[in-house]
Amino acid sequence: MSLNPVIATLGRRLRLAVIGGGEGSFIGPMHRLAARFDDRYETVCGIMSSNPERARLAGEEAGFDPDRIYGSVVEMLAAEAGRPDGIDVVSIMTPNDSHFDYAMAALEAGIDVICDKPMTNTLEQAQRLYAKVEETGLVFCLTHNYTGYPMVRQARAMVEAGQLGEVRLVQVEYVQGGRAVNPPGTSLGSGIDFSKPRMWKFDPTRGGPSLVMGDIGTHAHNLLRFVTGLEVAEVAAEVGHIVPDRVVDDYAGALLRLSNGAHGSFWVTQAAAGVENCLRIRVSGSKGSLEWMQEVPQRLDYKPLGAPAEVRTPRGPGILPLAARASRIVAGHPEGFPTSFANLYADTAEAIAGRRSGMAVDPLALQFPNAFDGLKGVEFVAKVVESSNRNGIWVQC
Repeated sequence: MSLNPVIATLGRRLRLAVIGGGEGSFIGPMHRLAARFDDRYETVCGIMSSNPERARLAGEEAGFDPDRIYGSVVEMLAAEAGRPDGIDVVSIMTPNDSHFDYAMAALEAGIDVICDKPMTNTLEQAQRLYAKVEETGLVFCLTHNYTGYPMVRQARAMVEAGQLGEVRLVQVEYVQGGRAVNPPGTSLGSGIDFSKPRMWKFDPTRGGPSLVMGDIGTHAHNLLRFVTGLEVAEVAAEVGHIVPDRVVDDYAGALLRLSNGAHGSFWVTQAAAGVENCLRIRVSGSKGSLEWMQEVPQRLDYKPLGAPAEVRTPRGPGILPLAARASRIVAGHPEGFPTSFANLYADTAEAIAGRRSGMAVDPLALQFPNAFDGLKGVEFVAKVVESSNRNGIWVQC
C-alpha cells in the first residue's frame, strides 16, 4: 500500500506499544508483522510477558531502548505520557481476562487501541469498554483479521450493492482439529500447567465462559455480521464438548434468526480430527448466493439465480473498491493470513491519523471491526451459553 494523504499529514510513523504476544505466542508475531507491513507504525516499547525477566529479555530482543522496557502497563502508560515522543497507540494480545483492564487504561490515557479478540470475557465489561470508546472518541480496532481478506470484503460489497437481492439464509462454520485430543499429560482437561503457551485458554477464569466460543465462535459470528450487515436477533444453541472427559467447550451449534427475518445456522468446533482451519460462509439471497472458505481465501464463488456460476478473485473482473483496496499482489497469487492482519493495521493507522489531523478519512478505511463489533461478539457468546444452559430454547439477542 502506498502512503496516503491522511497518513502523510503526521510526518512520521505512529508510535506503537505492544502488550503481550511474547515467547511461545502464535498471535503476537502476527500483530508485530502486521504493524511493520506498510511502514505506518514504529514499535517503540512494550511488555511482552507478565514475567518481568521474560519481559525484559523480550524487550531487549525487540530492540527497545533500555529506558522504554517497562514492568507493568500502568508504569508504561505513565512514563510514555511524560515523553515528547510518547506512544500513540497500544496493541493488546494478552490472555482474554486482561483485555478490559489494559484497553480501559489506554483509553483513559488518551491512547488509541488495537485489541485481539474477544474484546472482553464478560458482557458487563464489554458494555463499559464500548461506552468508554464512545466517550473518548478514540480509535478502537478489534482484530477479527478475516475481515481483512480481499474476498471477504468483496462479499460484503456485493451484498451491500444488492447483487444477492434480499438475504434469506446464512450458513457459517468454523471447524478446526487442533483440540481433538486433550493436552499432553491430562485426561480430564484439569491439572494443566496454565503457564505454558496458550494453555491459559483451558482456564475458564482467563479464557472466558466458553473456550470454543471465545476462541473461534466470535470469529464466525463476526464474519456473518461483516458480510451480511445483519444482526442475530434470536439464537437456539447447544454448547459442550465432544472429546470424552473434557471439562471445557470444544463444540457449539446454533440455529439463528436474523434481524431482517432471514434464517441461519452456525457451528464451530476445535475437535474435528484432521481438519486444519476451515472457516466457511454461504450467504443466499433472492438473486443468488456467495460462498467463501478461508483455506482458499483468494476465491469467492458467486452463483446468480438463472445464470452460470462465477468466480471472483482479488485482481479479477468484477472486483469492487472495498476488495481492491485490500488486494496487495498480482493476479494469480494468493493473499495470506498475515496480510489480512496488515490490512486492519493499515486501515487503523489511517483512522488514527485522520483523528489526529482532523482530515477526512476514506470510508473504505473504516470497515475494520470496532468496539461495537466487540460488544456484539461478547453478547452473542453470552446468549449462546444462556440458550444452551436452558436446553436450547430460543433466546433474544
